[in-house]
Amino acid sequence: MPLNKLDHCSIRTLKLEETKDFFEALGLTDGERPPFPFPGHWLYAGSDPVVHLVGIDPDNPAGLYDYLGKEDIDFPDGGGAVDHLAFRATDPEGLKGILEARGIDYVEREVPDLKLLQIFADDPNGVTVEINYWET
Repeated sequence: MPLNKLDHCSIRTLKLEETKDFFEALGLTDGERPPFPFPGHWLYAGSDPVVHLVGIDPDNPAGLYDYLGKEDIDFPDGGGAVDHLAFRATDPEGLKGILEARGIDYVEREVPDLKLLQIFADDPNGVTVEINYWET
């Protein structure tokens, strides 16, 4: 049940292509990404997608709002552009039991076209933590 690996970082941006170009300049490559209902890129280090770019279209953010289930998405500026931290783990039922026992709210999601269960919870500072459970 313990966390065992930092999976990726996710960055919300109004400057999607410029941000992609920056990370490509650092040696990451643009690669496969599930068909989310909002723009973005997954940038890979080798075979691992380590940076997820989430594009915010200020003229039409509906896809992102629909996916996240909320409409209070901030437009990023500076360090506030980092969206969440993600970890890989095992035993999702064990984690859900711990979260429920401690009264910590969480959200579960299934990623389209991947065999991936995600659990999201906010830390006391409001930082979202994503825990990924890949089907084996």
